[in-house]
Amino acid sequence: MSKKILMICGDYCEDYETMVPFQTLLAVGHQVDAVCPDKKSGDTIATAIHDFEGEQTYSEKRGHNFRLNADFDAVREQDYDALVIPGGRGPEYLRLNPRVIEMVRHFFQADKPVAAVCHGAQLLAAADVLKGRQCSAYPACRPDVELAGGRYADIAVTEAVTDGKLVTAPAWPAHPQWLAQFLKVLGTTISH
Repeated sequence: MSKKILMICGDYCEDYETMVPFQTLLAVGHQVDAVCPDKKSGDTIATAIHDFEGEQTYSEKRGHNFRLNADFDAVREQDYDALVIPGGRGPEYLRLNPRVIEMVRHFFQADKPVAAVCHGAQLLAAADVLKGRQCSAYPACRPDVELAGGRYADIAVTEAVTDGKLVTAPAWPAHPQWLAQFLKVLGTTISH
């Protein structure tokens, strides 16, 4: 059964963590509305490519322009079945937007599926929705998760974790696990 999914994006969200879930969820028949504060359908966000090249943290390069397909101001979160939060640098500034925080809280209060990857945990922590929940994230976000009362899932970068209807992962190398677990929570059946 097709679900209506909201994806909250921001400039310099991670390229793979924006485009891959957006395209995957569309490919299996879901409707995905990608929005960004102060932007309308047809506007773009700049993405960033984060890679793991041997240094102590990831490197960052300019990614693609990602075209939004819905108007942020027109969103009524009550109309959506699930939420996706990409990682990258977007969540860092999105968490300062009271309307974004209100949207995120709705999905938890209504017990709807939520998928967040990498730095998406910064937005979850700011929305104060992690108390008692297991949550993975990029390791640098561990303090955010723990200070928000969550239990940080210290898992391999290729793994994901599901806690109820919350599906999280450390970064884009976990996409096969993260998206498979999210699809299961959504009730989407995929045959291999």
